[in-house]
Amino acid sequence: MSKNAKKTAIRITRAEDFPAWYQEVIKEADMAENSGVRGCMVIKPWGYGIWERLQRRLDQRIRETGHENCYFPIFIPLELIEKEATHVEGFAKEMAVVTHHRLVEKDGKLEPAGKLESPLVIRPTSEAMIGESFARWIRSYRDLPVKINQWANVVRWEMRPRMFLRTSEFLWQEGHTAHATEAEARIETETMLEVYRQLAEEWLSIPVIPGEKSESERFPGAVETHTIEAIMQDGKALQAGTSHFLGQNFAKAANIKYQAKDGSEEFVYTTSWGVSTRMIGALIMTHGDDDGLRVPPTVAPHQIVILPIARDEETAGVVNPAAAELAKRLNAENVFGEAVRAHVDSRDINTGEKRWGWIKKGVPLIVELGPKDLEKGSVMVTRRTDIYAKAPEDTDVFVGAAPEHLEAIQRKLFDDAASLRDARLETGISDFAAFKEYFDTEDASKLGFVRAKWCGDASSEEQLKKLSVTIRCLPYDQDGKEGVCVITGKPATVDAIFAKAY
Repeated sequence: MSKNAKKTAIRITRAEDFPAWYQEVIKEADMAENSGVRGCMVIKPWGYGIWERLQRRLDQRIRETGHENCYFPIFIPLELIEKEATHVEGFAKEMAVVTHHRLVEKDGKLEPAGKLESPLVIRPTSEAMIGESFARWIRSYRDLPVKINQWANVVRWEMRPRMFLRTSEFLWQEGHTAHATEAEARIETETMLEVYRQLAEEWLSIPVIPGEKSESERFPGAVETHTIEAIMQDGKALQAGTSHFLGQNFAKAANIKYQAKDGSEEFVYTTSWGVSTRMIGALIMTHGDDDGLRVPPTVAPHQIVILPIARDEETAGVVNPAAAELAKRLNAENVFGEAVRAHVDSRDINTGEKRWGWIKKGVPLIVELGPKDLEKGSVMVTRRTDIYAKAPEDTDVFVGAAPEHLEAIQRKLFDDAASLRDARLETGISDFAAFKEYFDTEDASKLGFVRAKWCGDASSEEQLKKLSVTIRCLPYDQDGKEGVCVITGKPATVDAIFAKAY
């Protein structure tokens, strides 16, 4: 770092090393840490608090759209998985398998003793197990639709783990539904993707591009996969949520049939959809800056942190009760349909250290309150979206305006992210030479999404692998104009979003 460079709270900047900056933000914001098991993480209270608030909002929307929560076993018999060949092929390399039970001591060490008659797969996803249940539950058209969801952990053995983005064990929700008709199942698929879009944009302030996956990028065994794709600050894409129309593929594999009104026996149509703790990784890489995390107020465990400033016990006896009273007043206000979350940090450490600690955690508003502030009837306010514009505000005015401040920060984070997405969306590339030149760069500031025509030839995607590029989605907002495929040069009318991705 040059002598004239601005000092930042995160020792590694985004421009210097984005992956290292990402890990440093997680560490400095005290969100998570690596565990003693390779590829697994410990999610600490601040990181888990963000997940809890995301979870509560999404769970509310899942219930509002007519689904019920339930739970299925983490262990899946291998023979159930084997019933769906395409599904197995797609997940085989990622599956963790239990082959033994019971430990015995031998030569001072514990060793597995009994071998299982049939191996058990640790849940990578639950289509197979839920399909077996659906086959028992569904007998008649009167039993349909079945619309369930579970909040669970899953295991996919990850070769190159990265906290929140790719870990061997992660948290998610997975919805599964069964319908009498193809039309109903397709409506379900579309409905849940829209729920995810709203969650990303309205709750997490992450702008996304919704669309359908190309055949090679579909969920294993799906007829169609629909996705929301977000752009991170290093120009890479991140799949933020998916909704799958499974047709009758899983129904036939699991023999899920129902008796129709006319007495005929039919296979159901199924869907599945899910988002995971990967959304926290998206939040970090979308909103974080060189001073740490910036958390949208909707999901911040503390929306406002109050720092009492007292140099001695006598002063503390006055300031601390005033800080508690201020928090009580703020908590009586409402924003985003719930009570404001204000917290008093009364730890016996330096105020400057506390302030920068909360800046790195990304708290939307930091309020300092000392004896002189009490005399003036004011508070000193720092907005996380502009930490160098700390300024005094009348206490009563601040309390009344706190919801508006939080709403403004929420909008600011979305607008900043949308500006980045628009600036990194390249629409002027129409041939493969220019396409290759665009993606053949190590400069993250020049990387982004390319929107161009694609002919639909699946074999053309093989050429993208050399560039580490994939088709992220075929966006819903197609213009239908004739053009040429950016890969093959063949006539094409379909727009595709191309990007490097996490």
